[in-house]
Amino acid sequence: MTVEQRLADVRGRMAEAATRSGRTPDSVHLVGVSKGHAPEVIVEAIEAGLRDIGENRVQEAAAKIPAIRAAASNPANWHLVGHLQTNKARAALELFDTIQSVDSVRLAERVSSIATRTVPIFLEVQFARTPDRFGFDPDAVDAAVEEIQRMPNIEVSGLMTVAPLGLDEEGTRRVFRTLRERRDRLQEANPDLASLDLSMGMTDDYPIAIEEGATVIRIGRAIFAG
Repeated sequence: MTVEQRLADVRGRMAEAATRSGRTPDSVHLVGVSKGHAPEVIVEAIEAGLRDIGENRVQEAAAKIPAIRAAASNPANWHLVGHLQTNKARAALELFDTIQSVDSVRLAERVSSIATRTVPIFLEVQFARTPDRFGFDPDAVDAAVEEIQRMPNIEVSGLMTVAPLGLDEEGTRRVFRTLRERRDRLQEANPDLASLDLSMGMTDDYPIAIEEGATVIRIGRAIFAG
């Protein structure tokens, strides 16, 4: 299958999952994660209609994004979806439109202090407490949002998570449902807070994520793997 065909297949499955959950297909936003793929493949996806691209690493993105912007006939919005070290925050802001992986108040403070525009950010929420995973504890999200939303130059646009490895379907569903419920309670308690997106679901579990309320999904292999 070509990139265009795989993209169409993903969009079709997104629409089916949204319909099953009583939502419209346009209520879910697709970010294609291009980690490890060459610029020409990403340009192919952009020309096929993909408008939002995610990268995991600042260094890899820095080597690819300028070439892609020069070659593609359509613009794309760039999302950082991988762990961001505070010492790479300045470089990230030069490359990305949205930071989906703010995993600490300290990192939010760093982004806020150096940003020269209002940067949409997602707070990463971690359900697997392992050394290689980063993010806010689910019980710490409310306090973090309250503190971070007061910082200048950043806008808390949503919550993001990655389902822990090794879960069965019901366990994965429970993680996504928990984040949605956390978001809903947060919005109810803070009526002045802008509507928060839910970025959850990747190639192996995005239909489940959509059924549980995802408004943003991050898909790599299903689009870019040949």
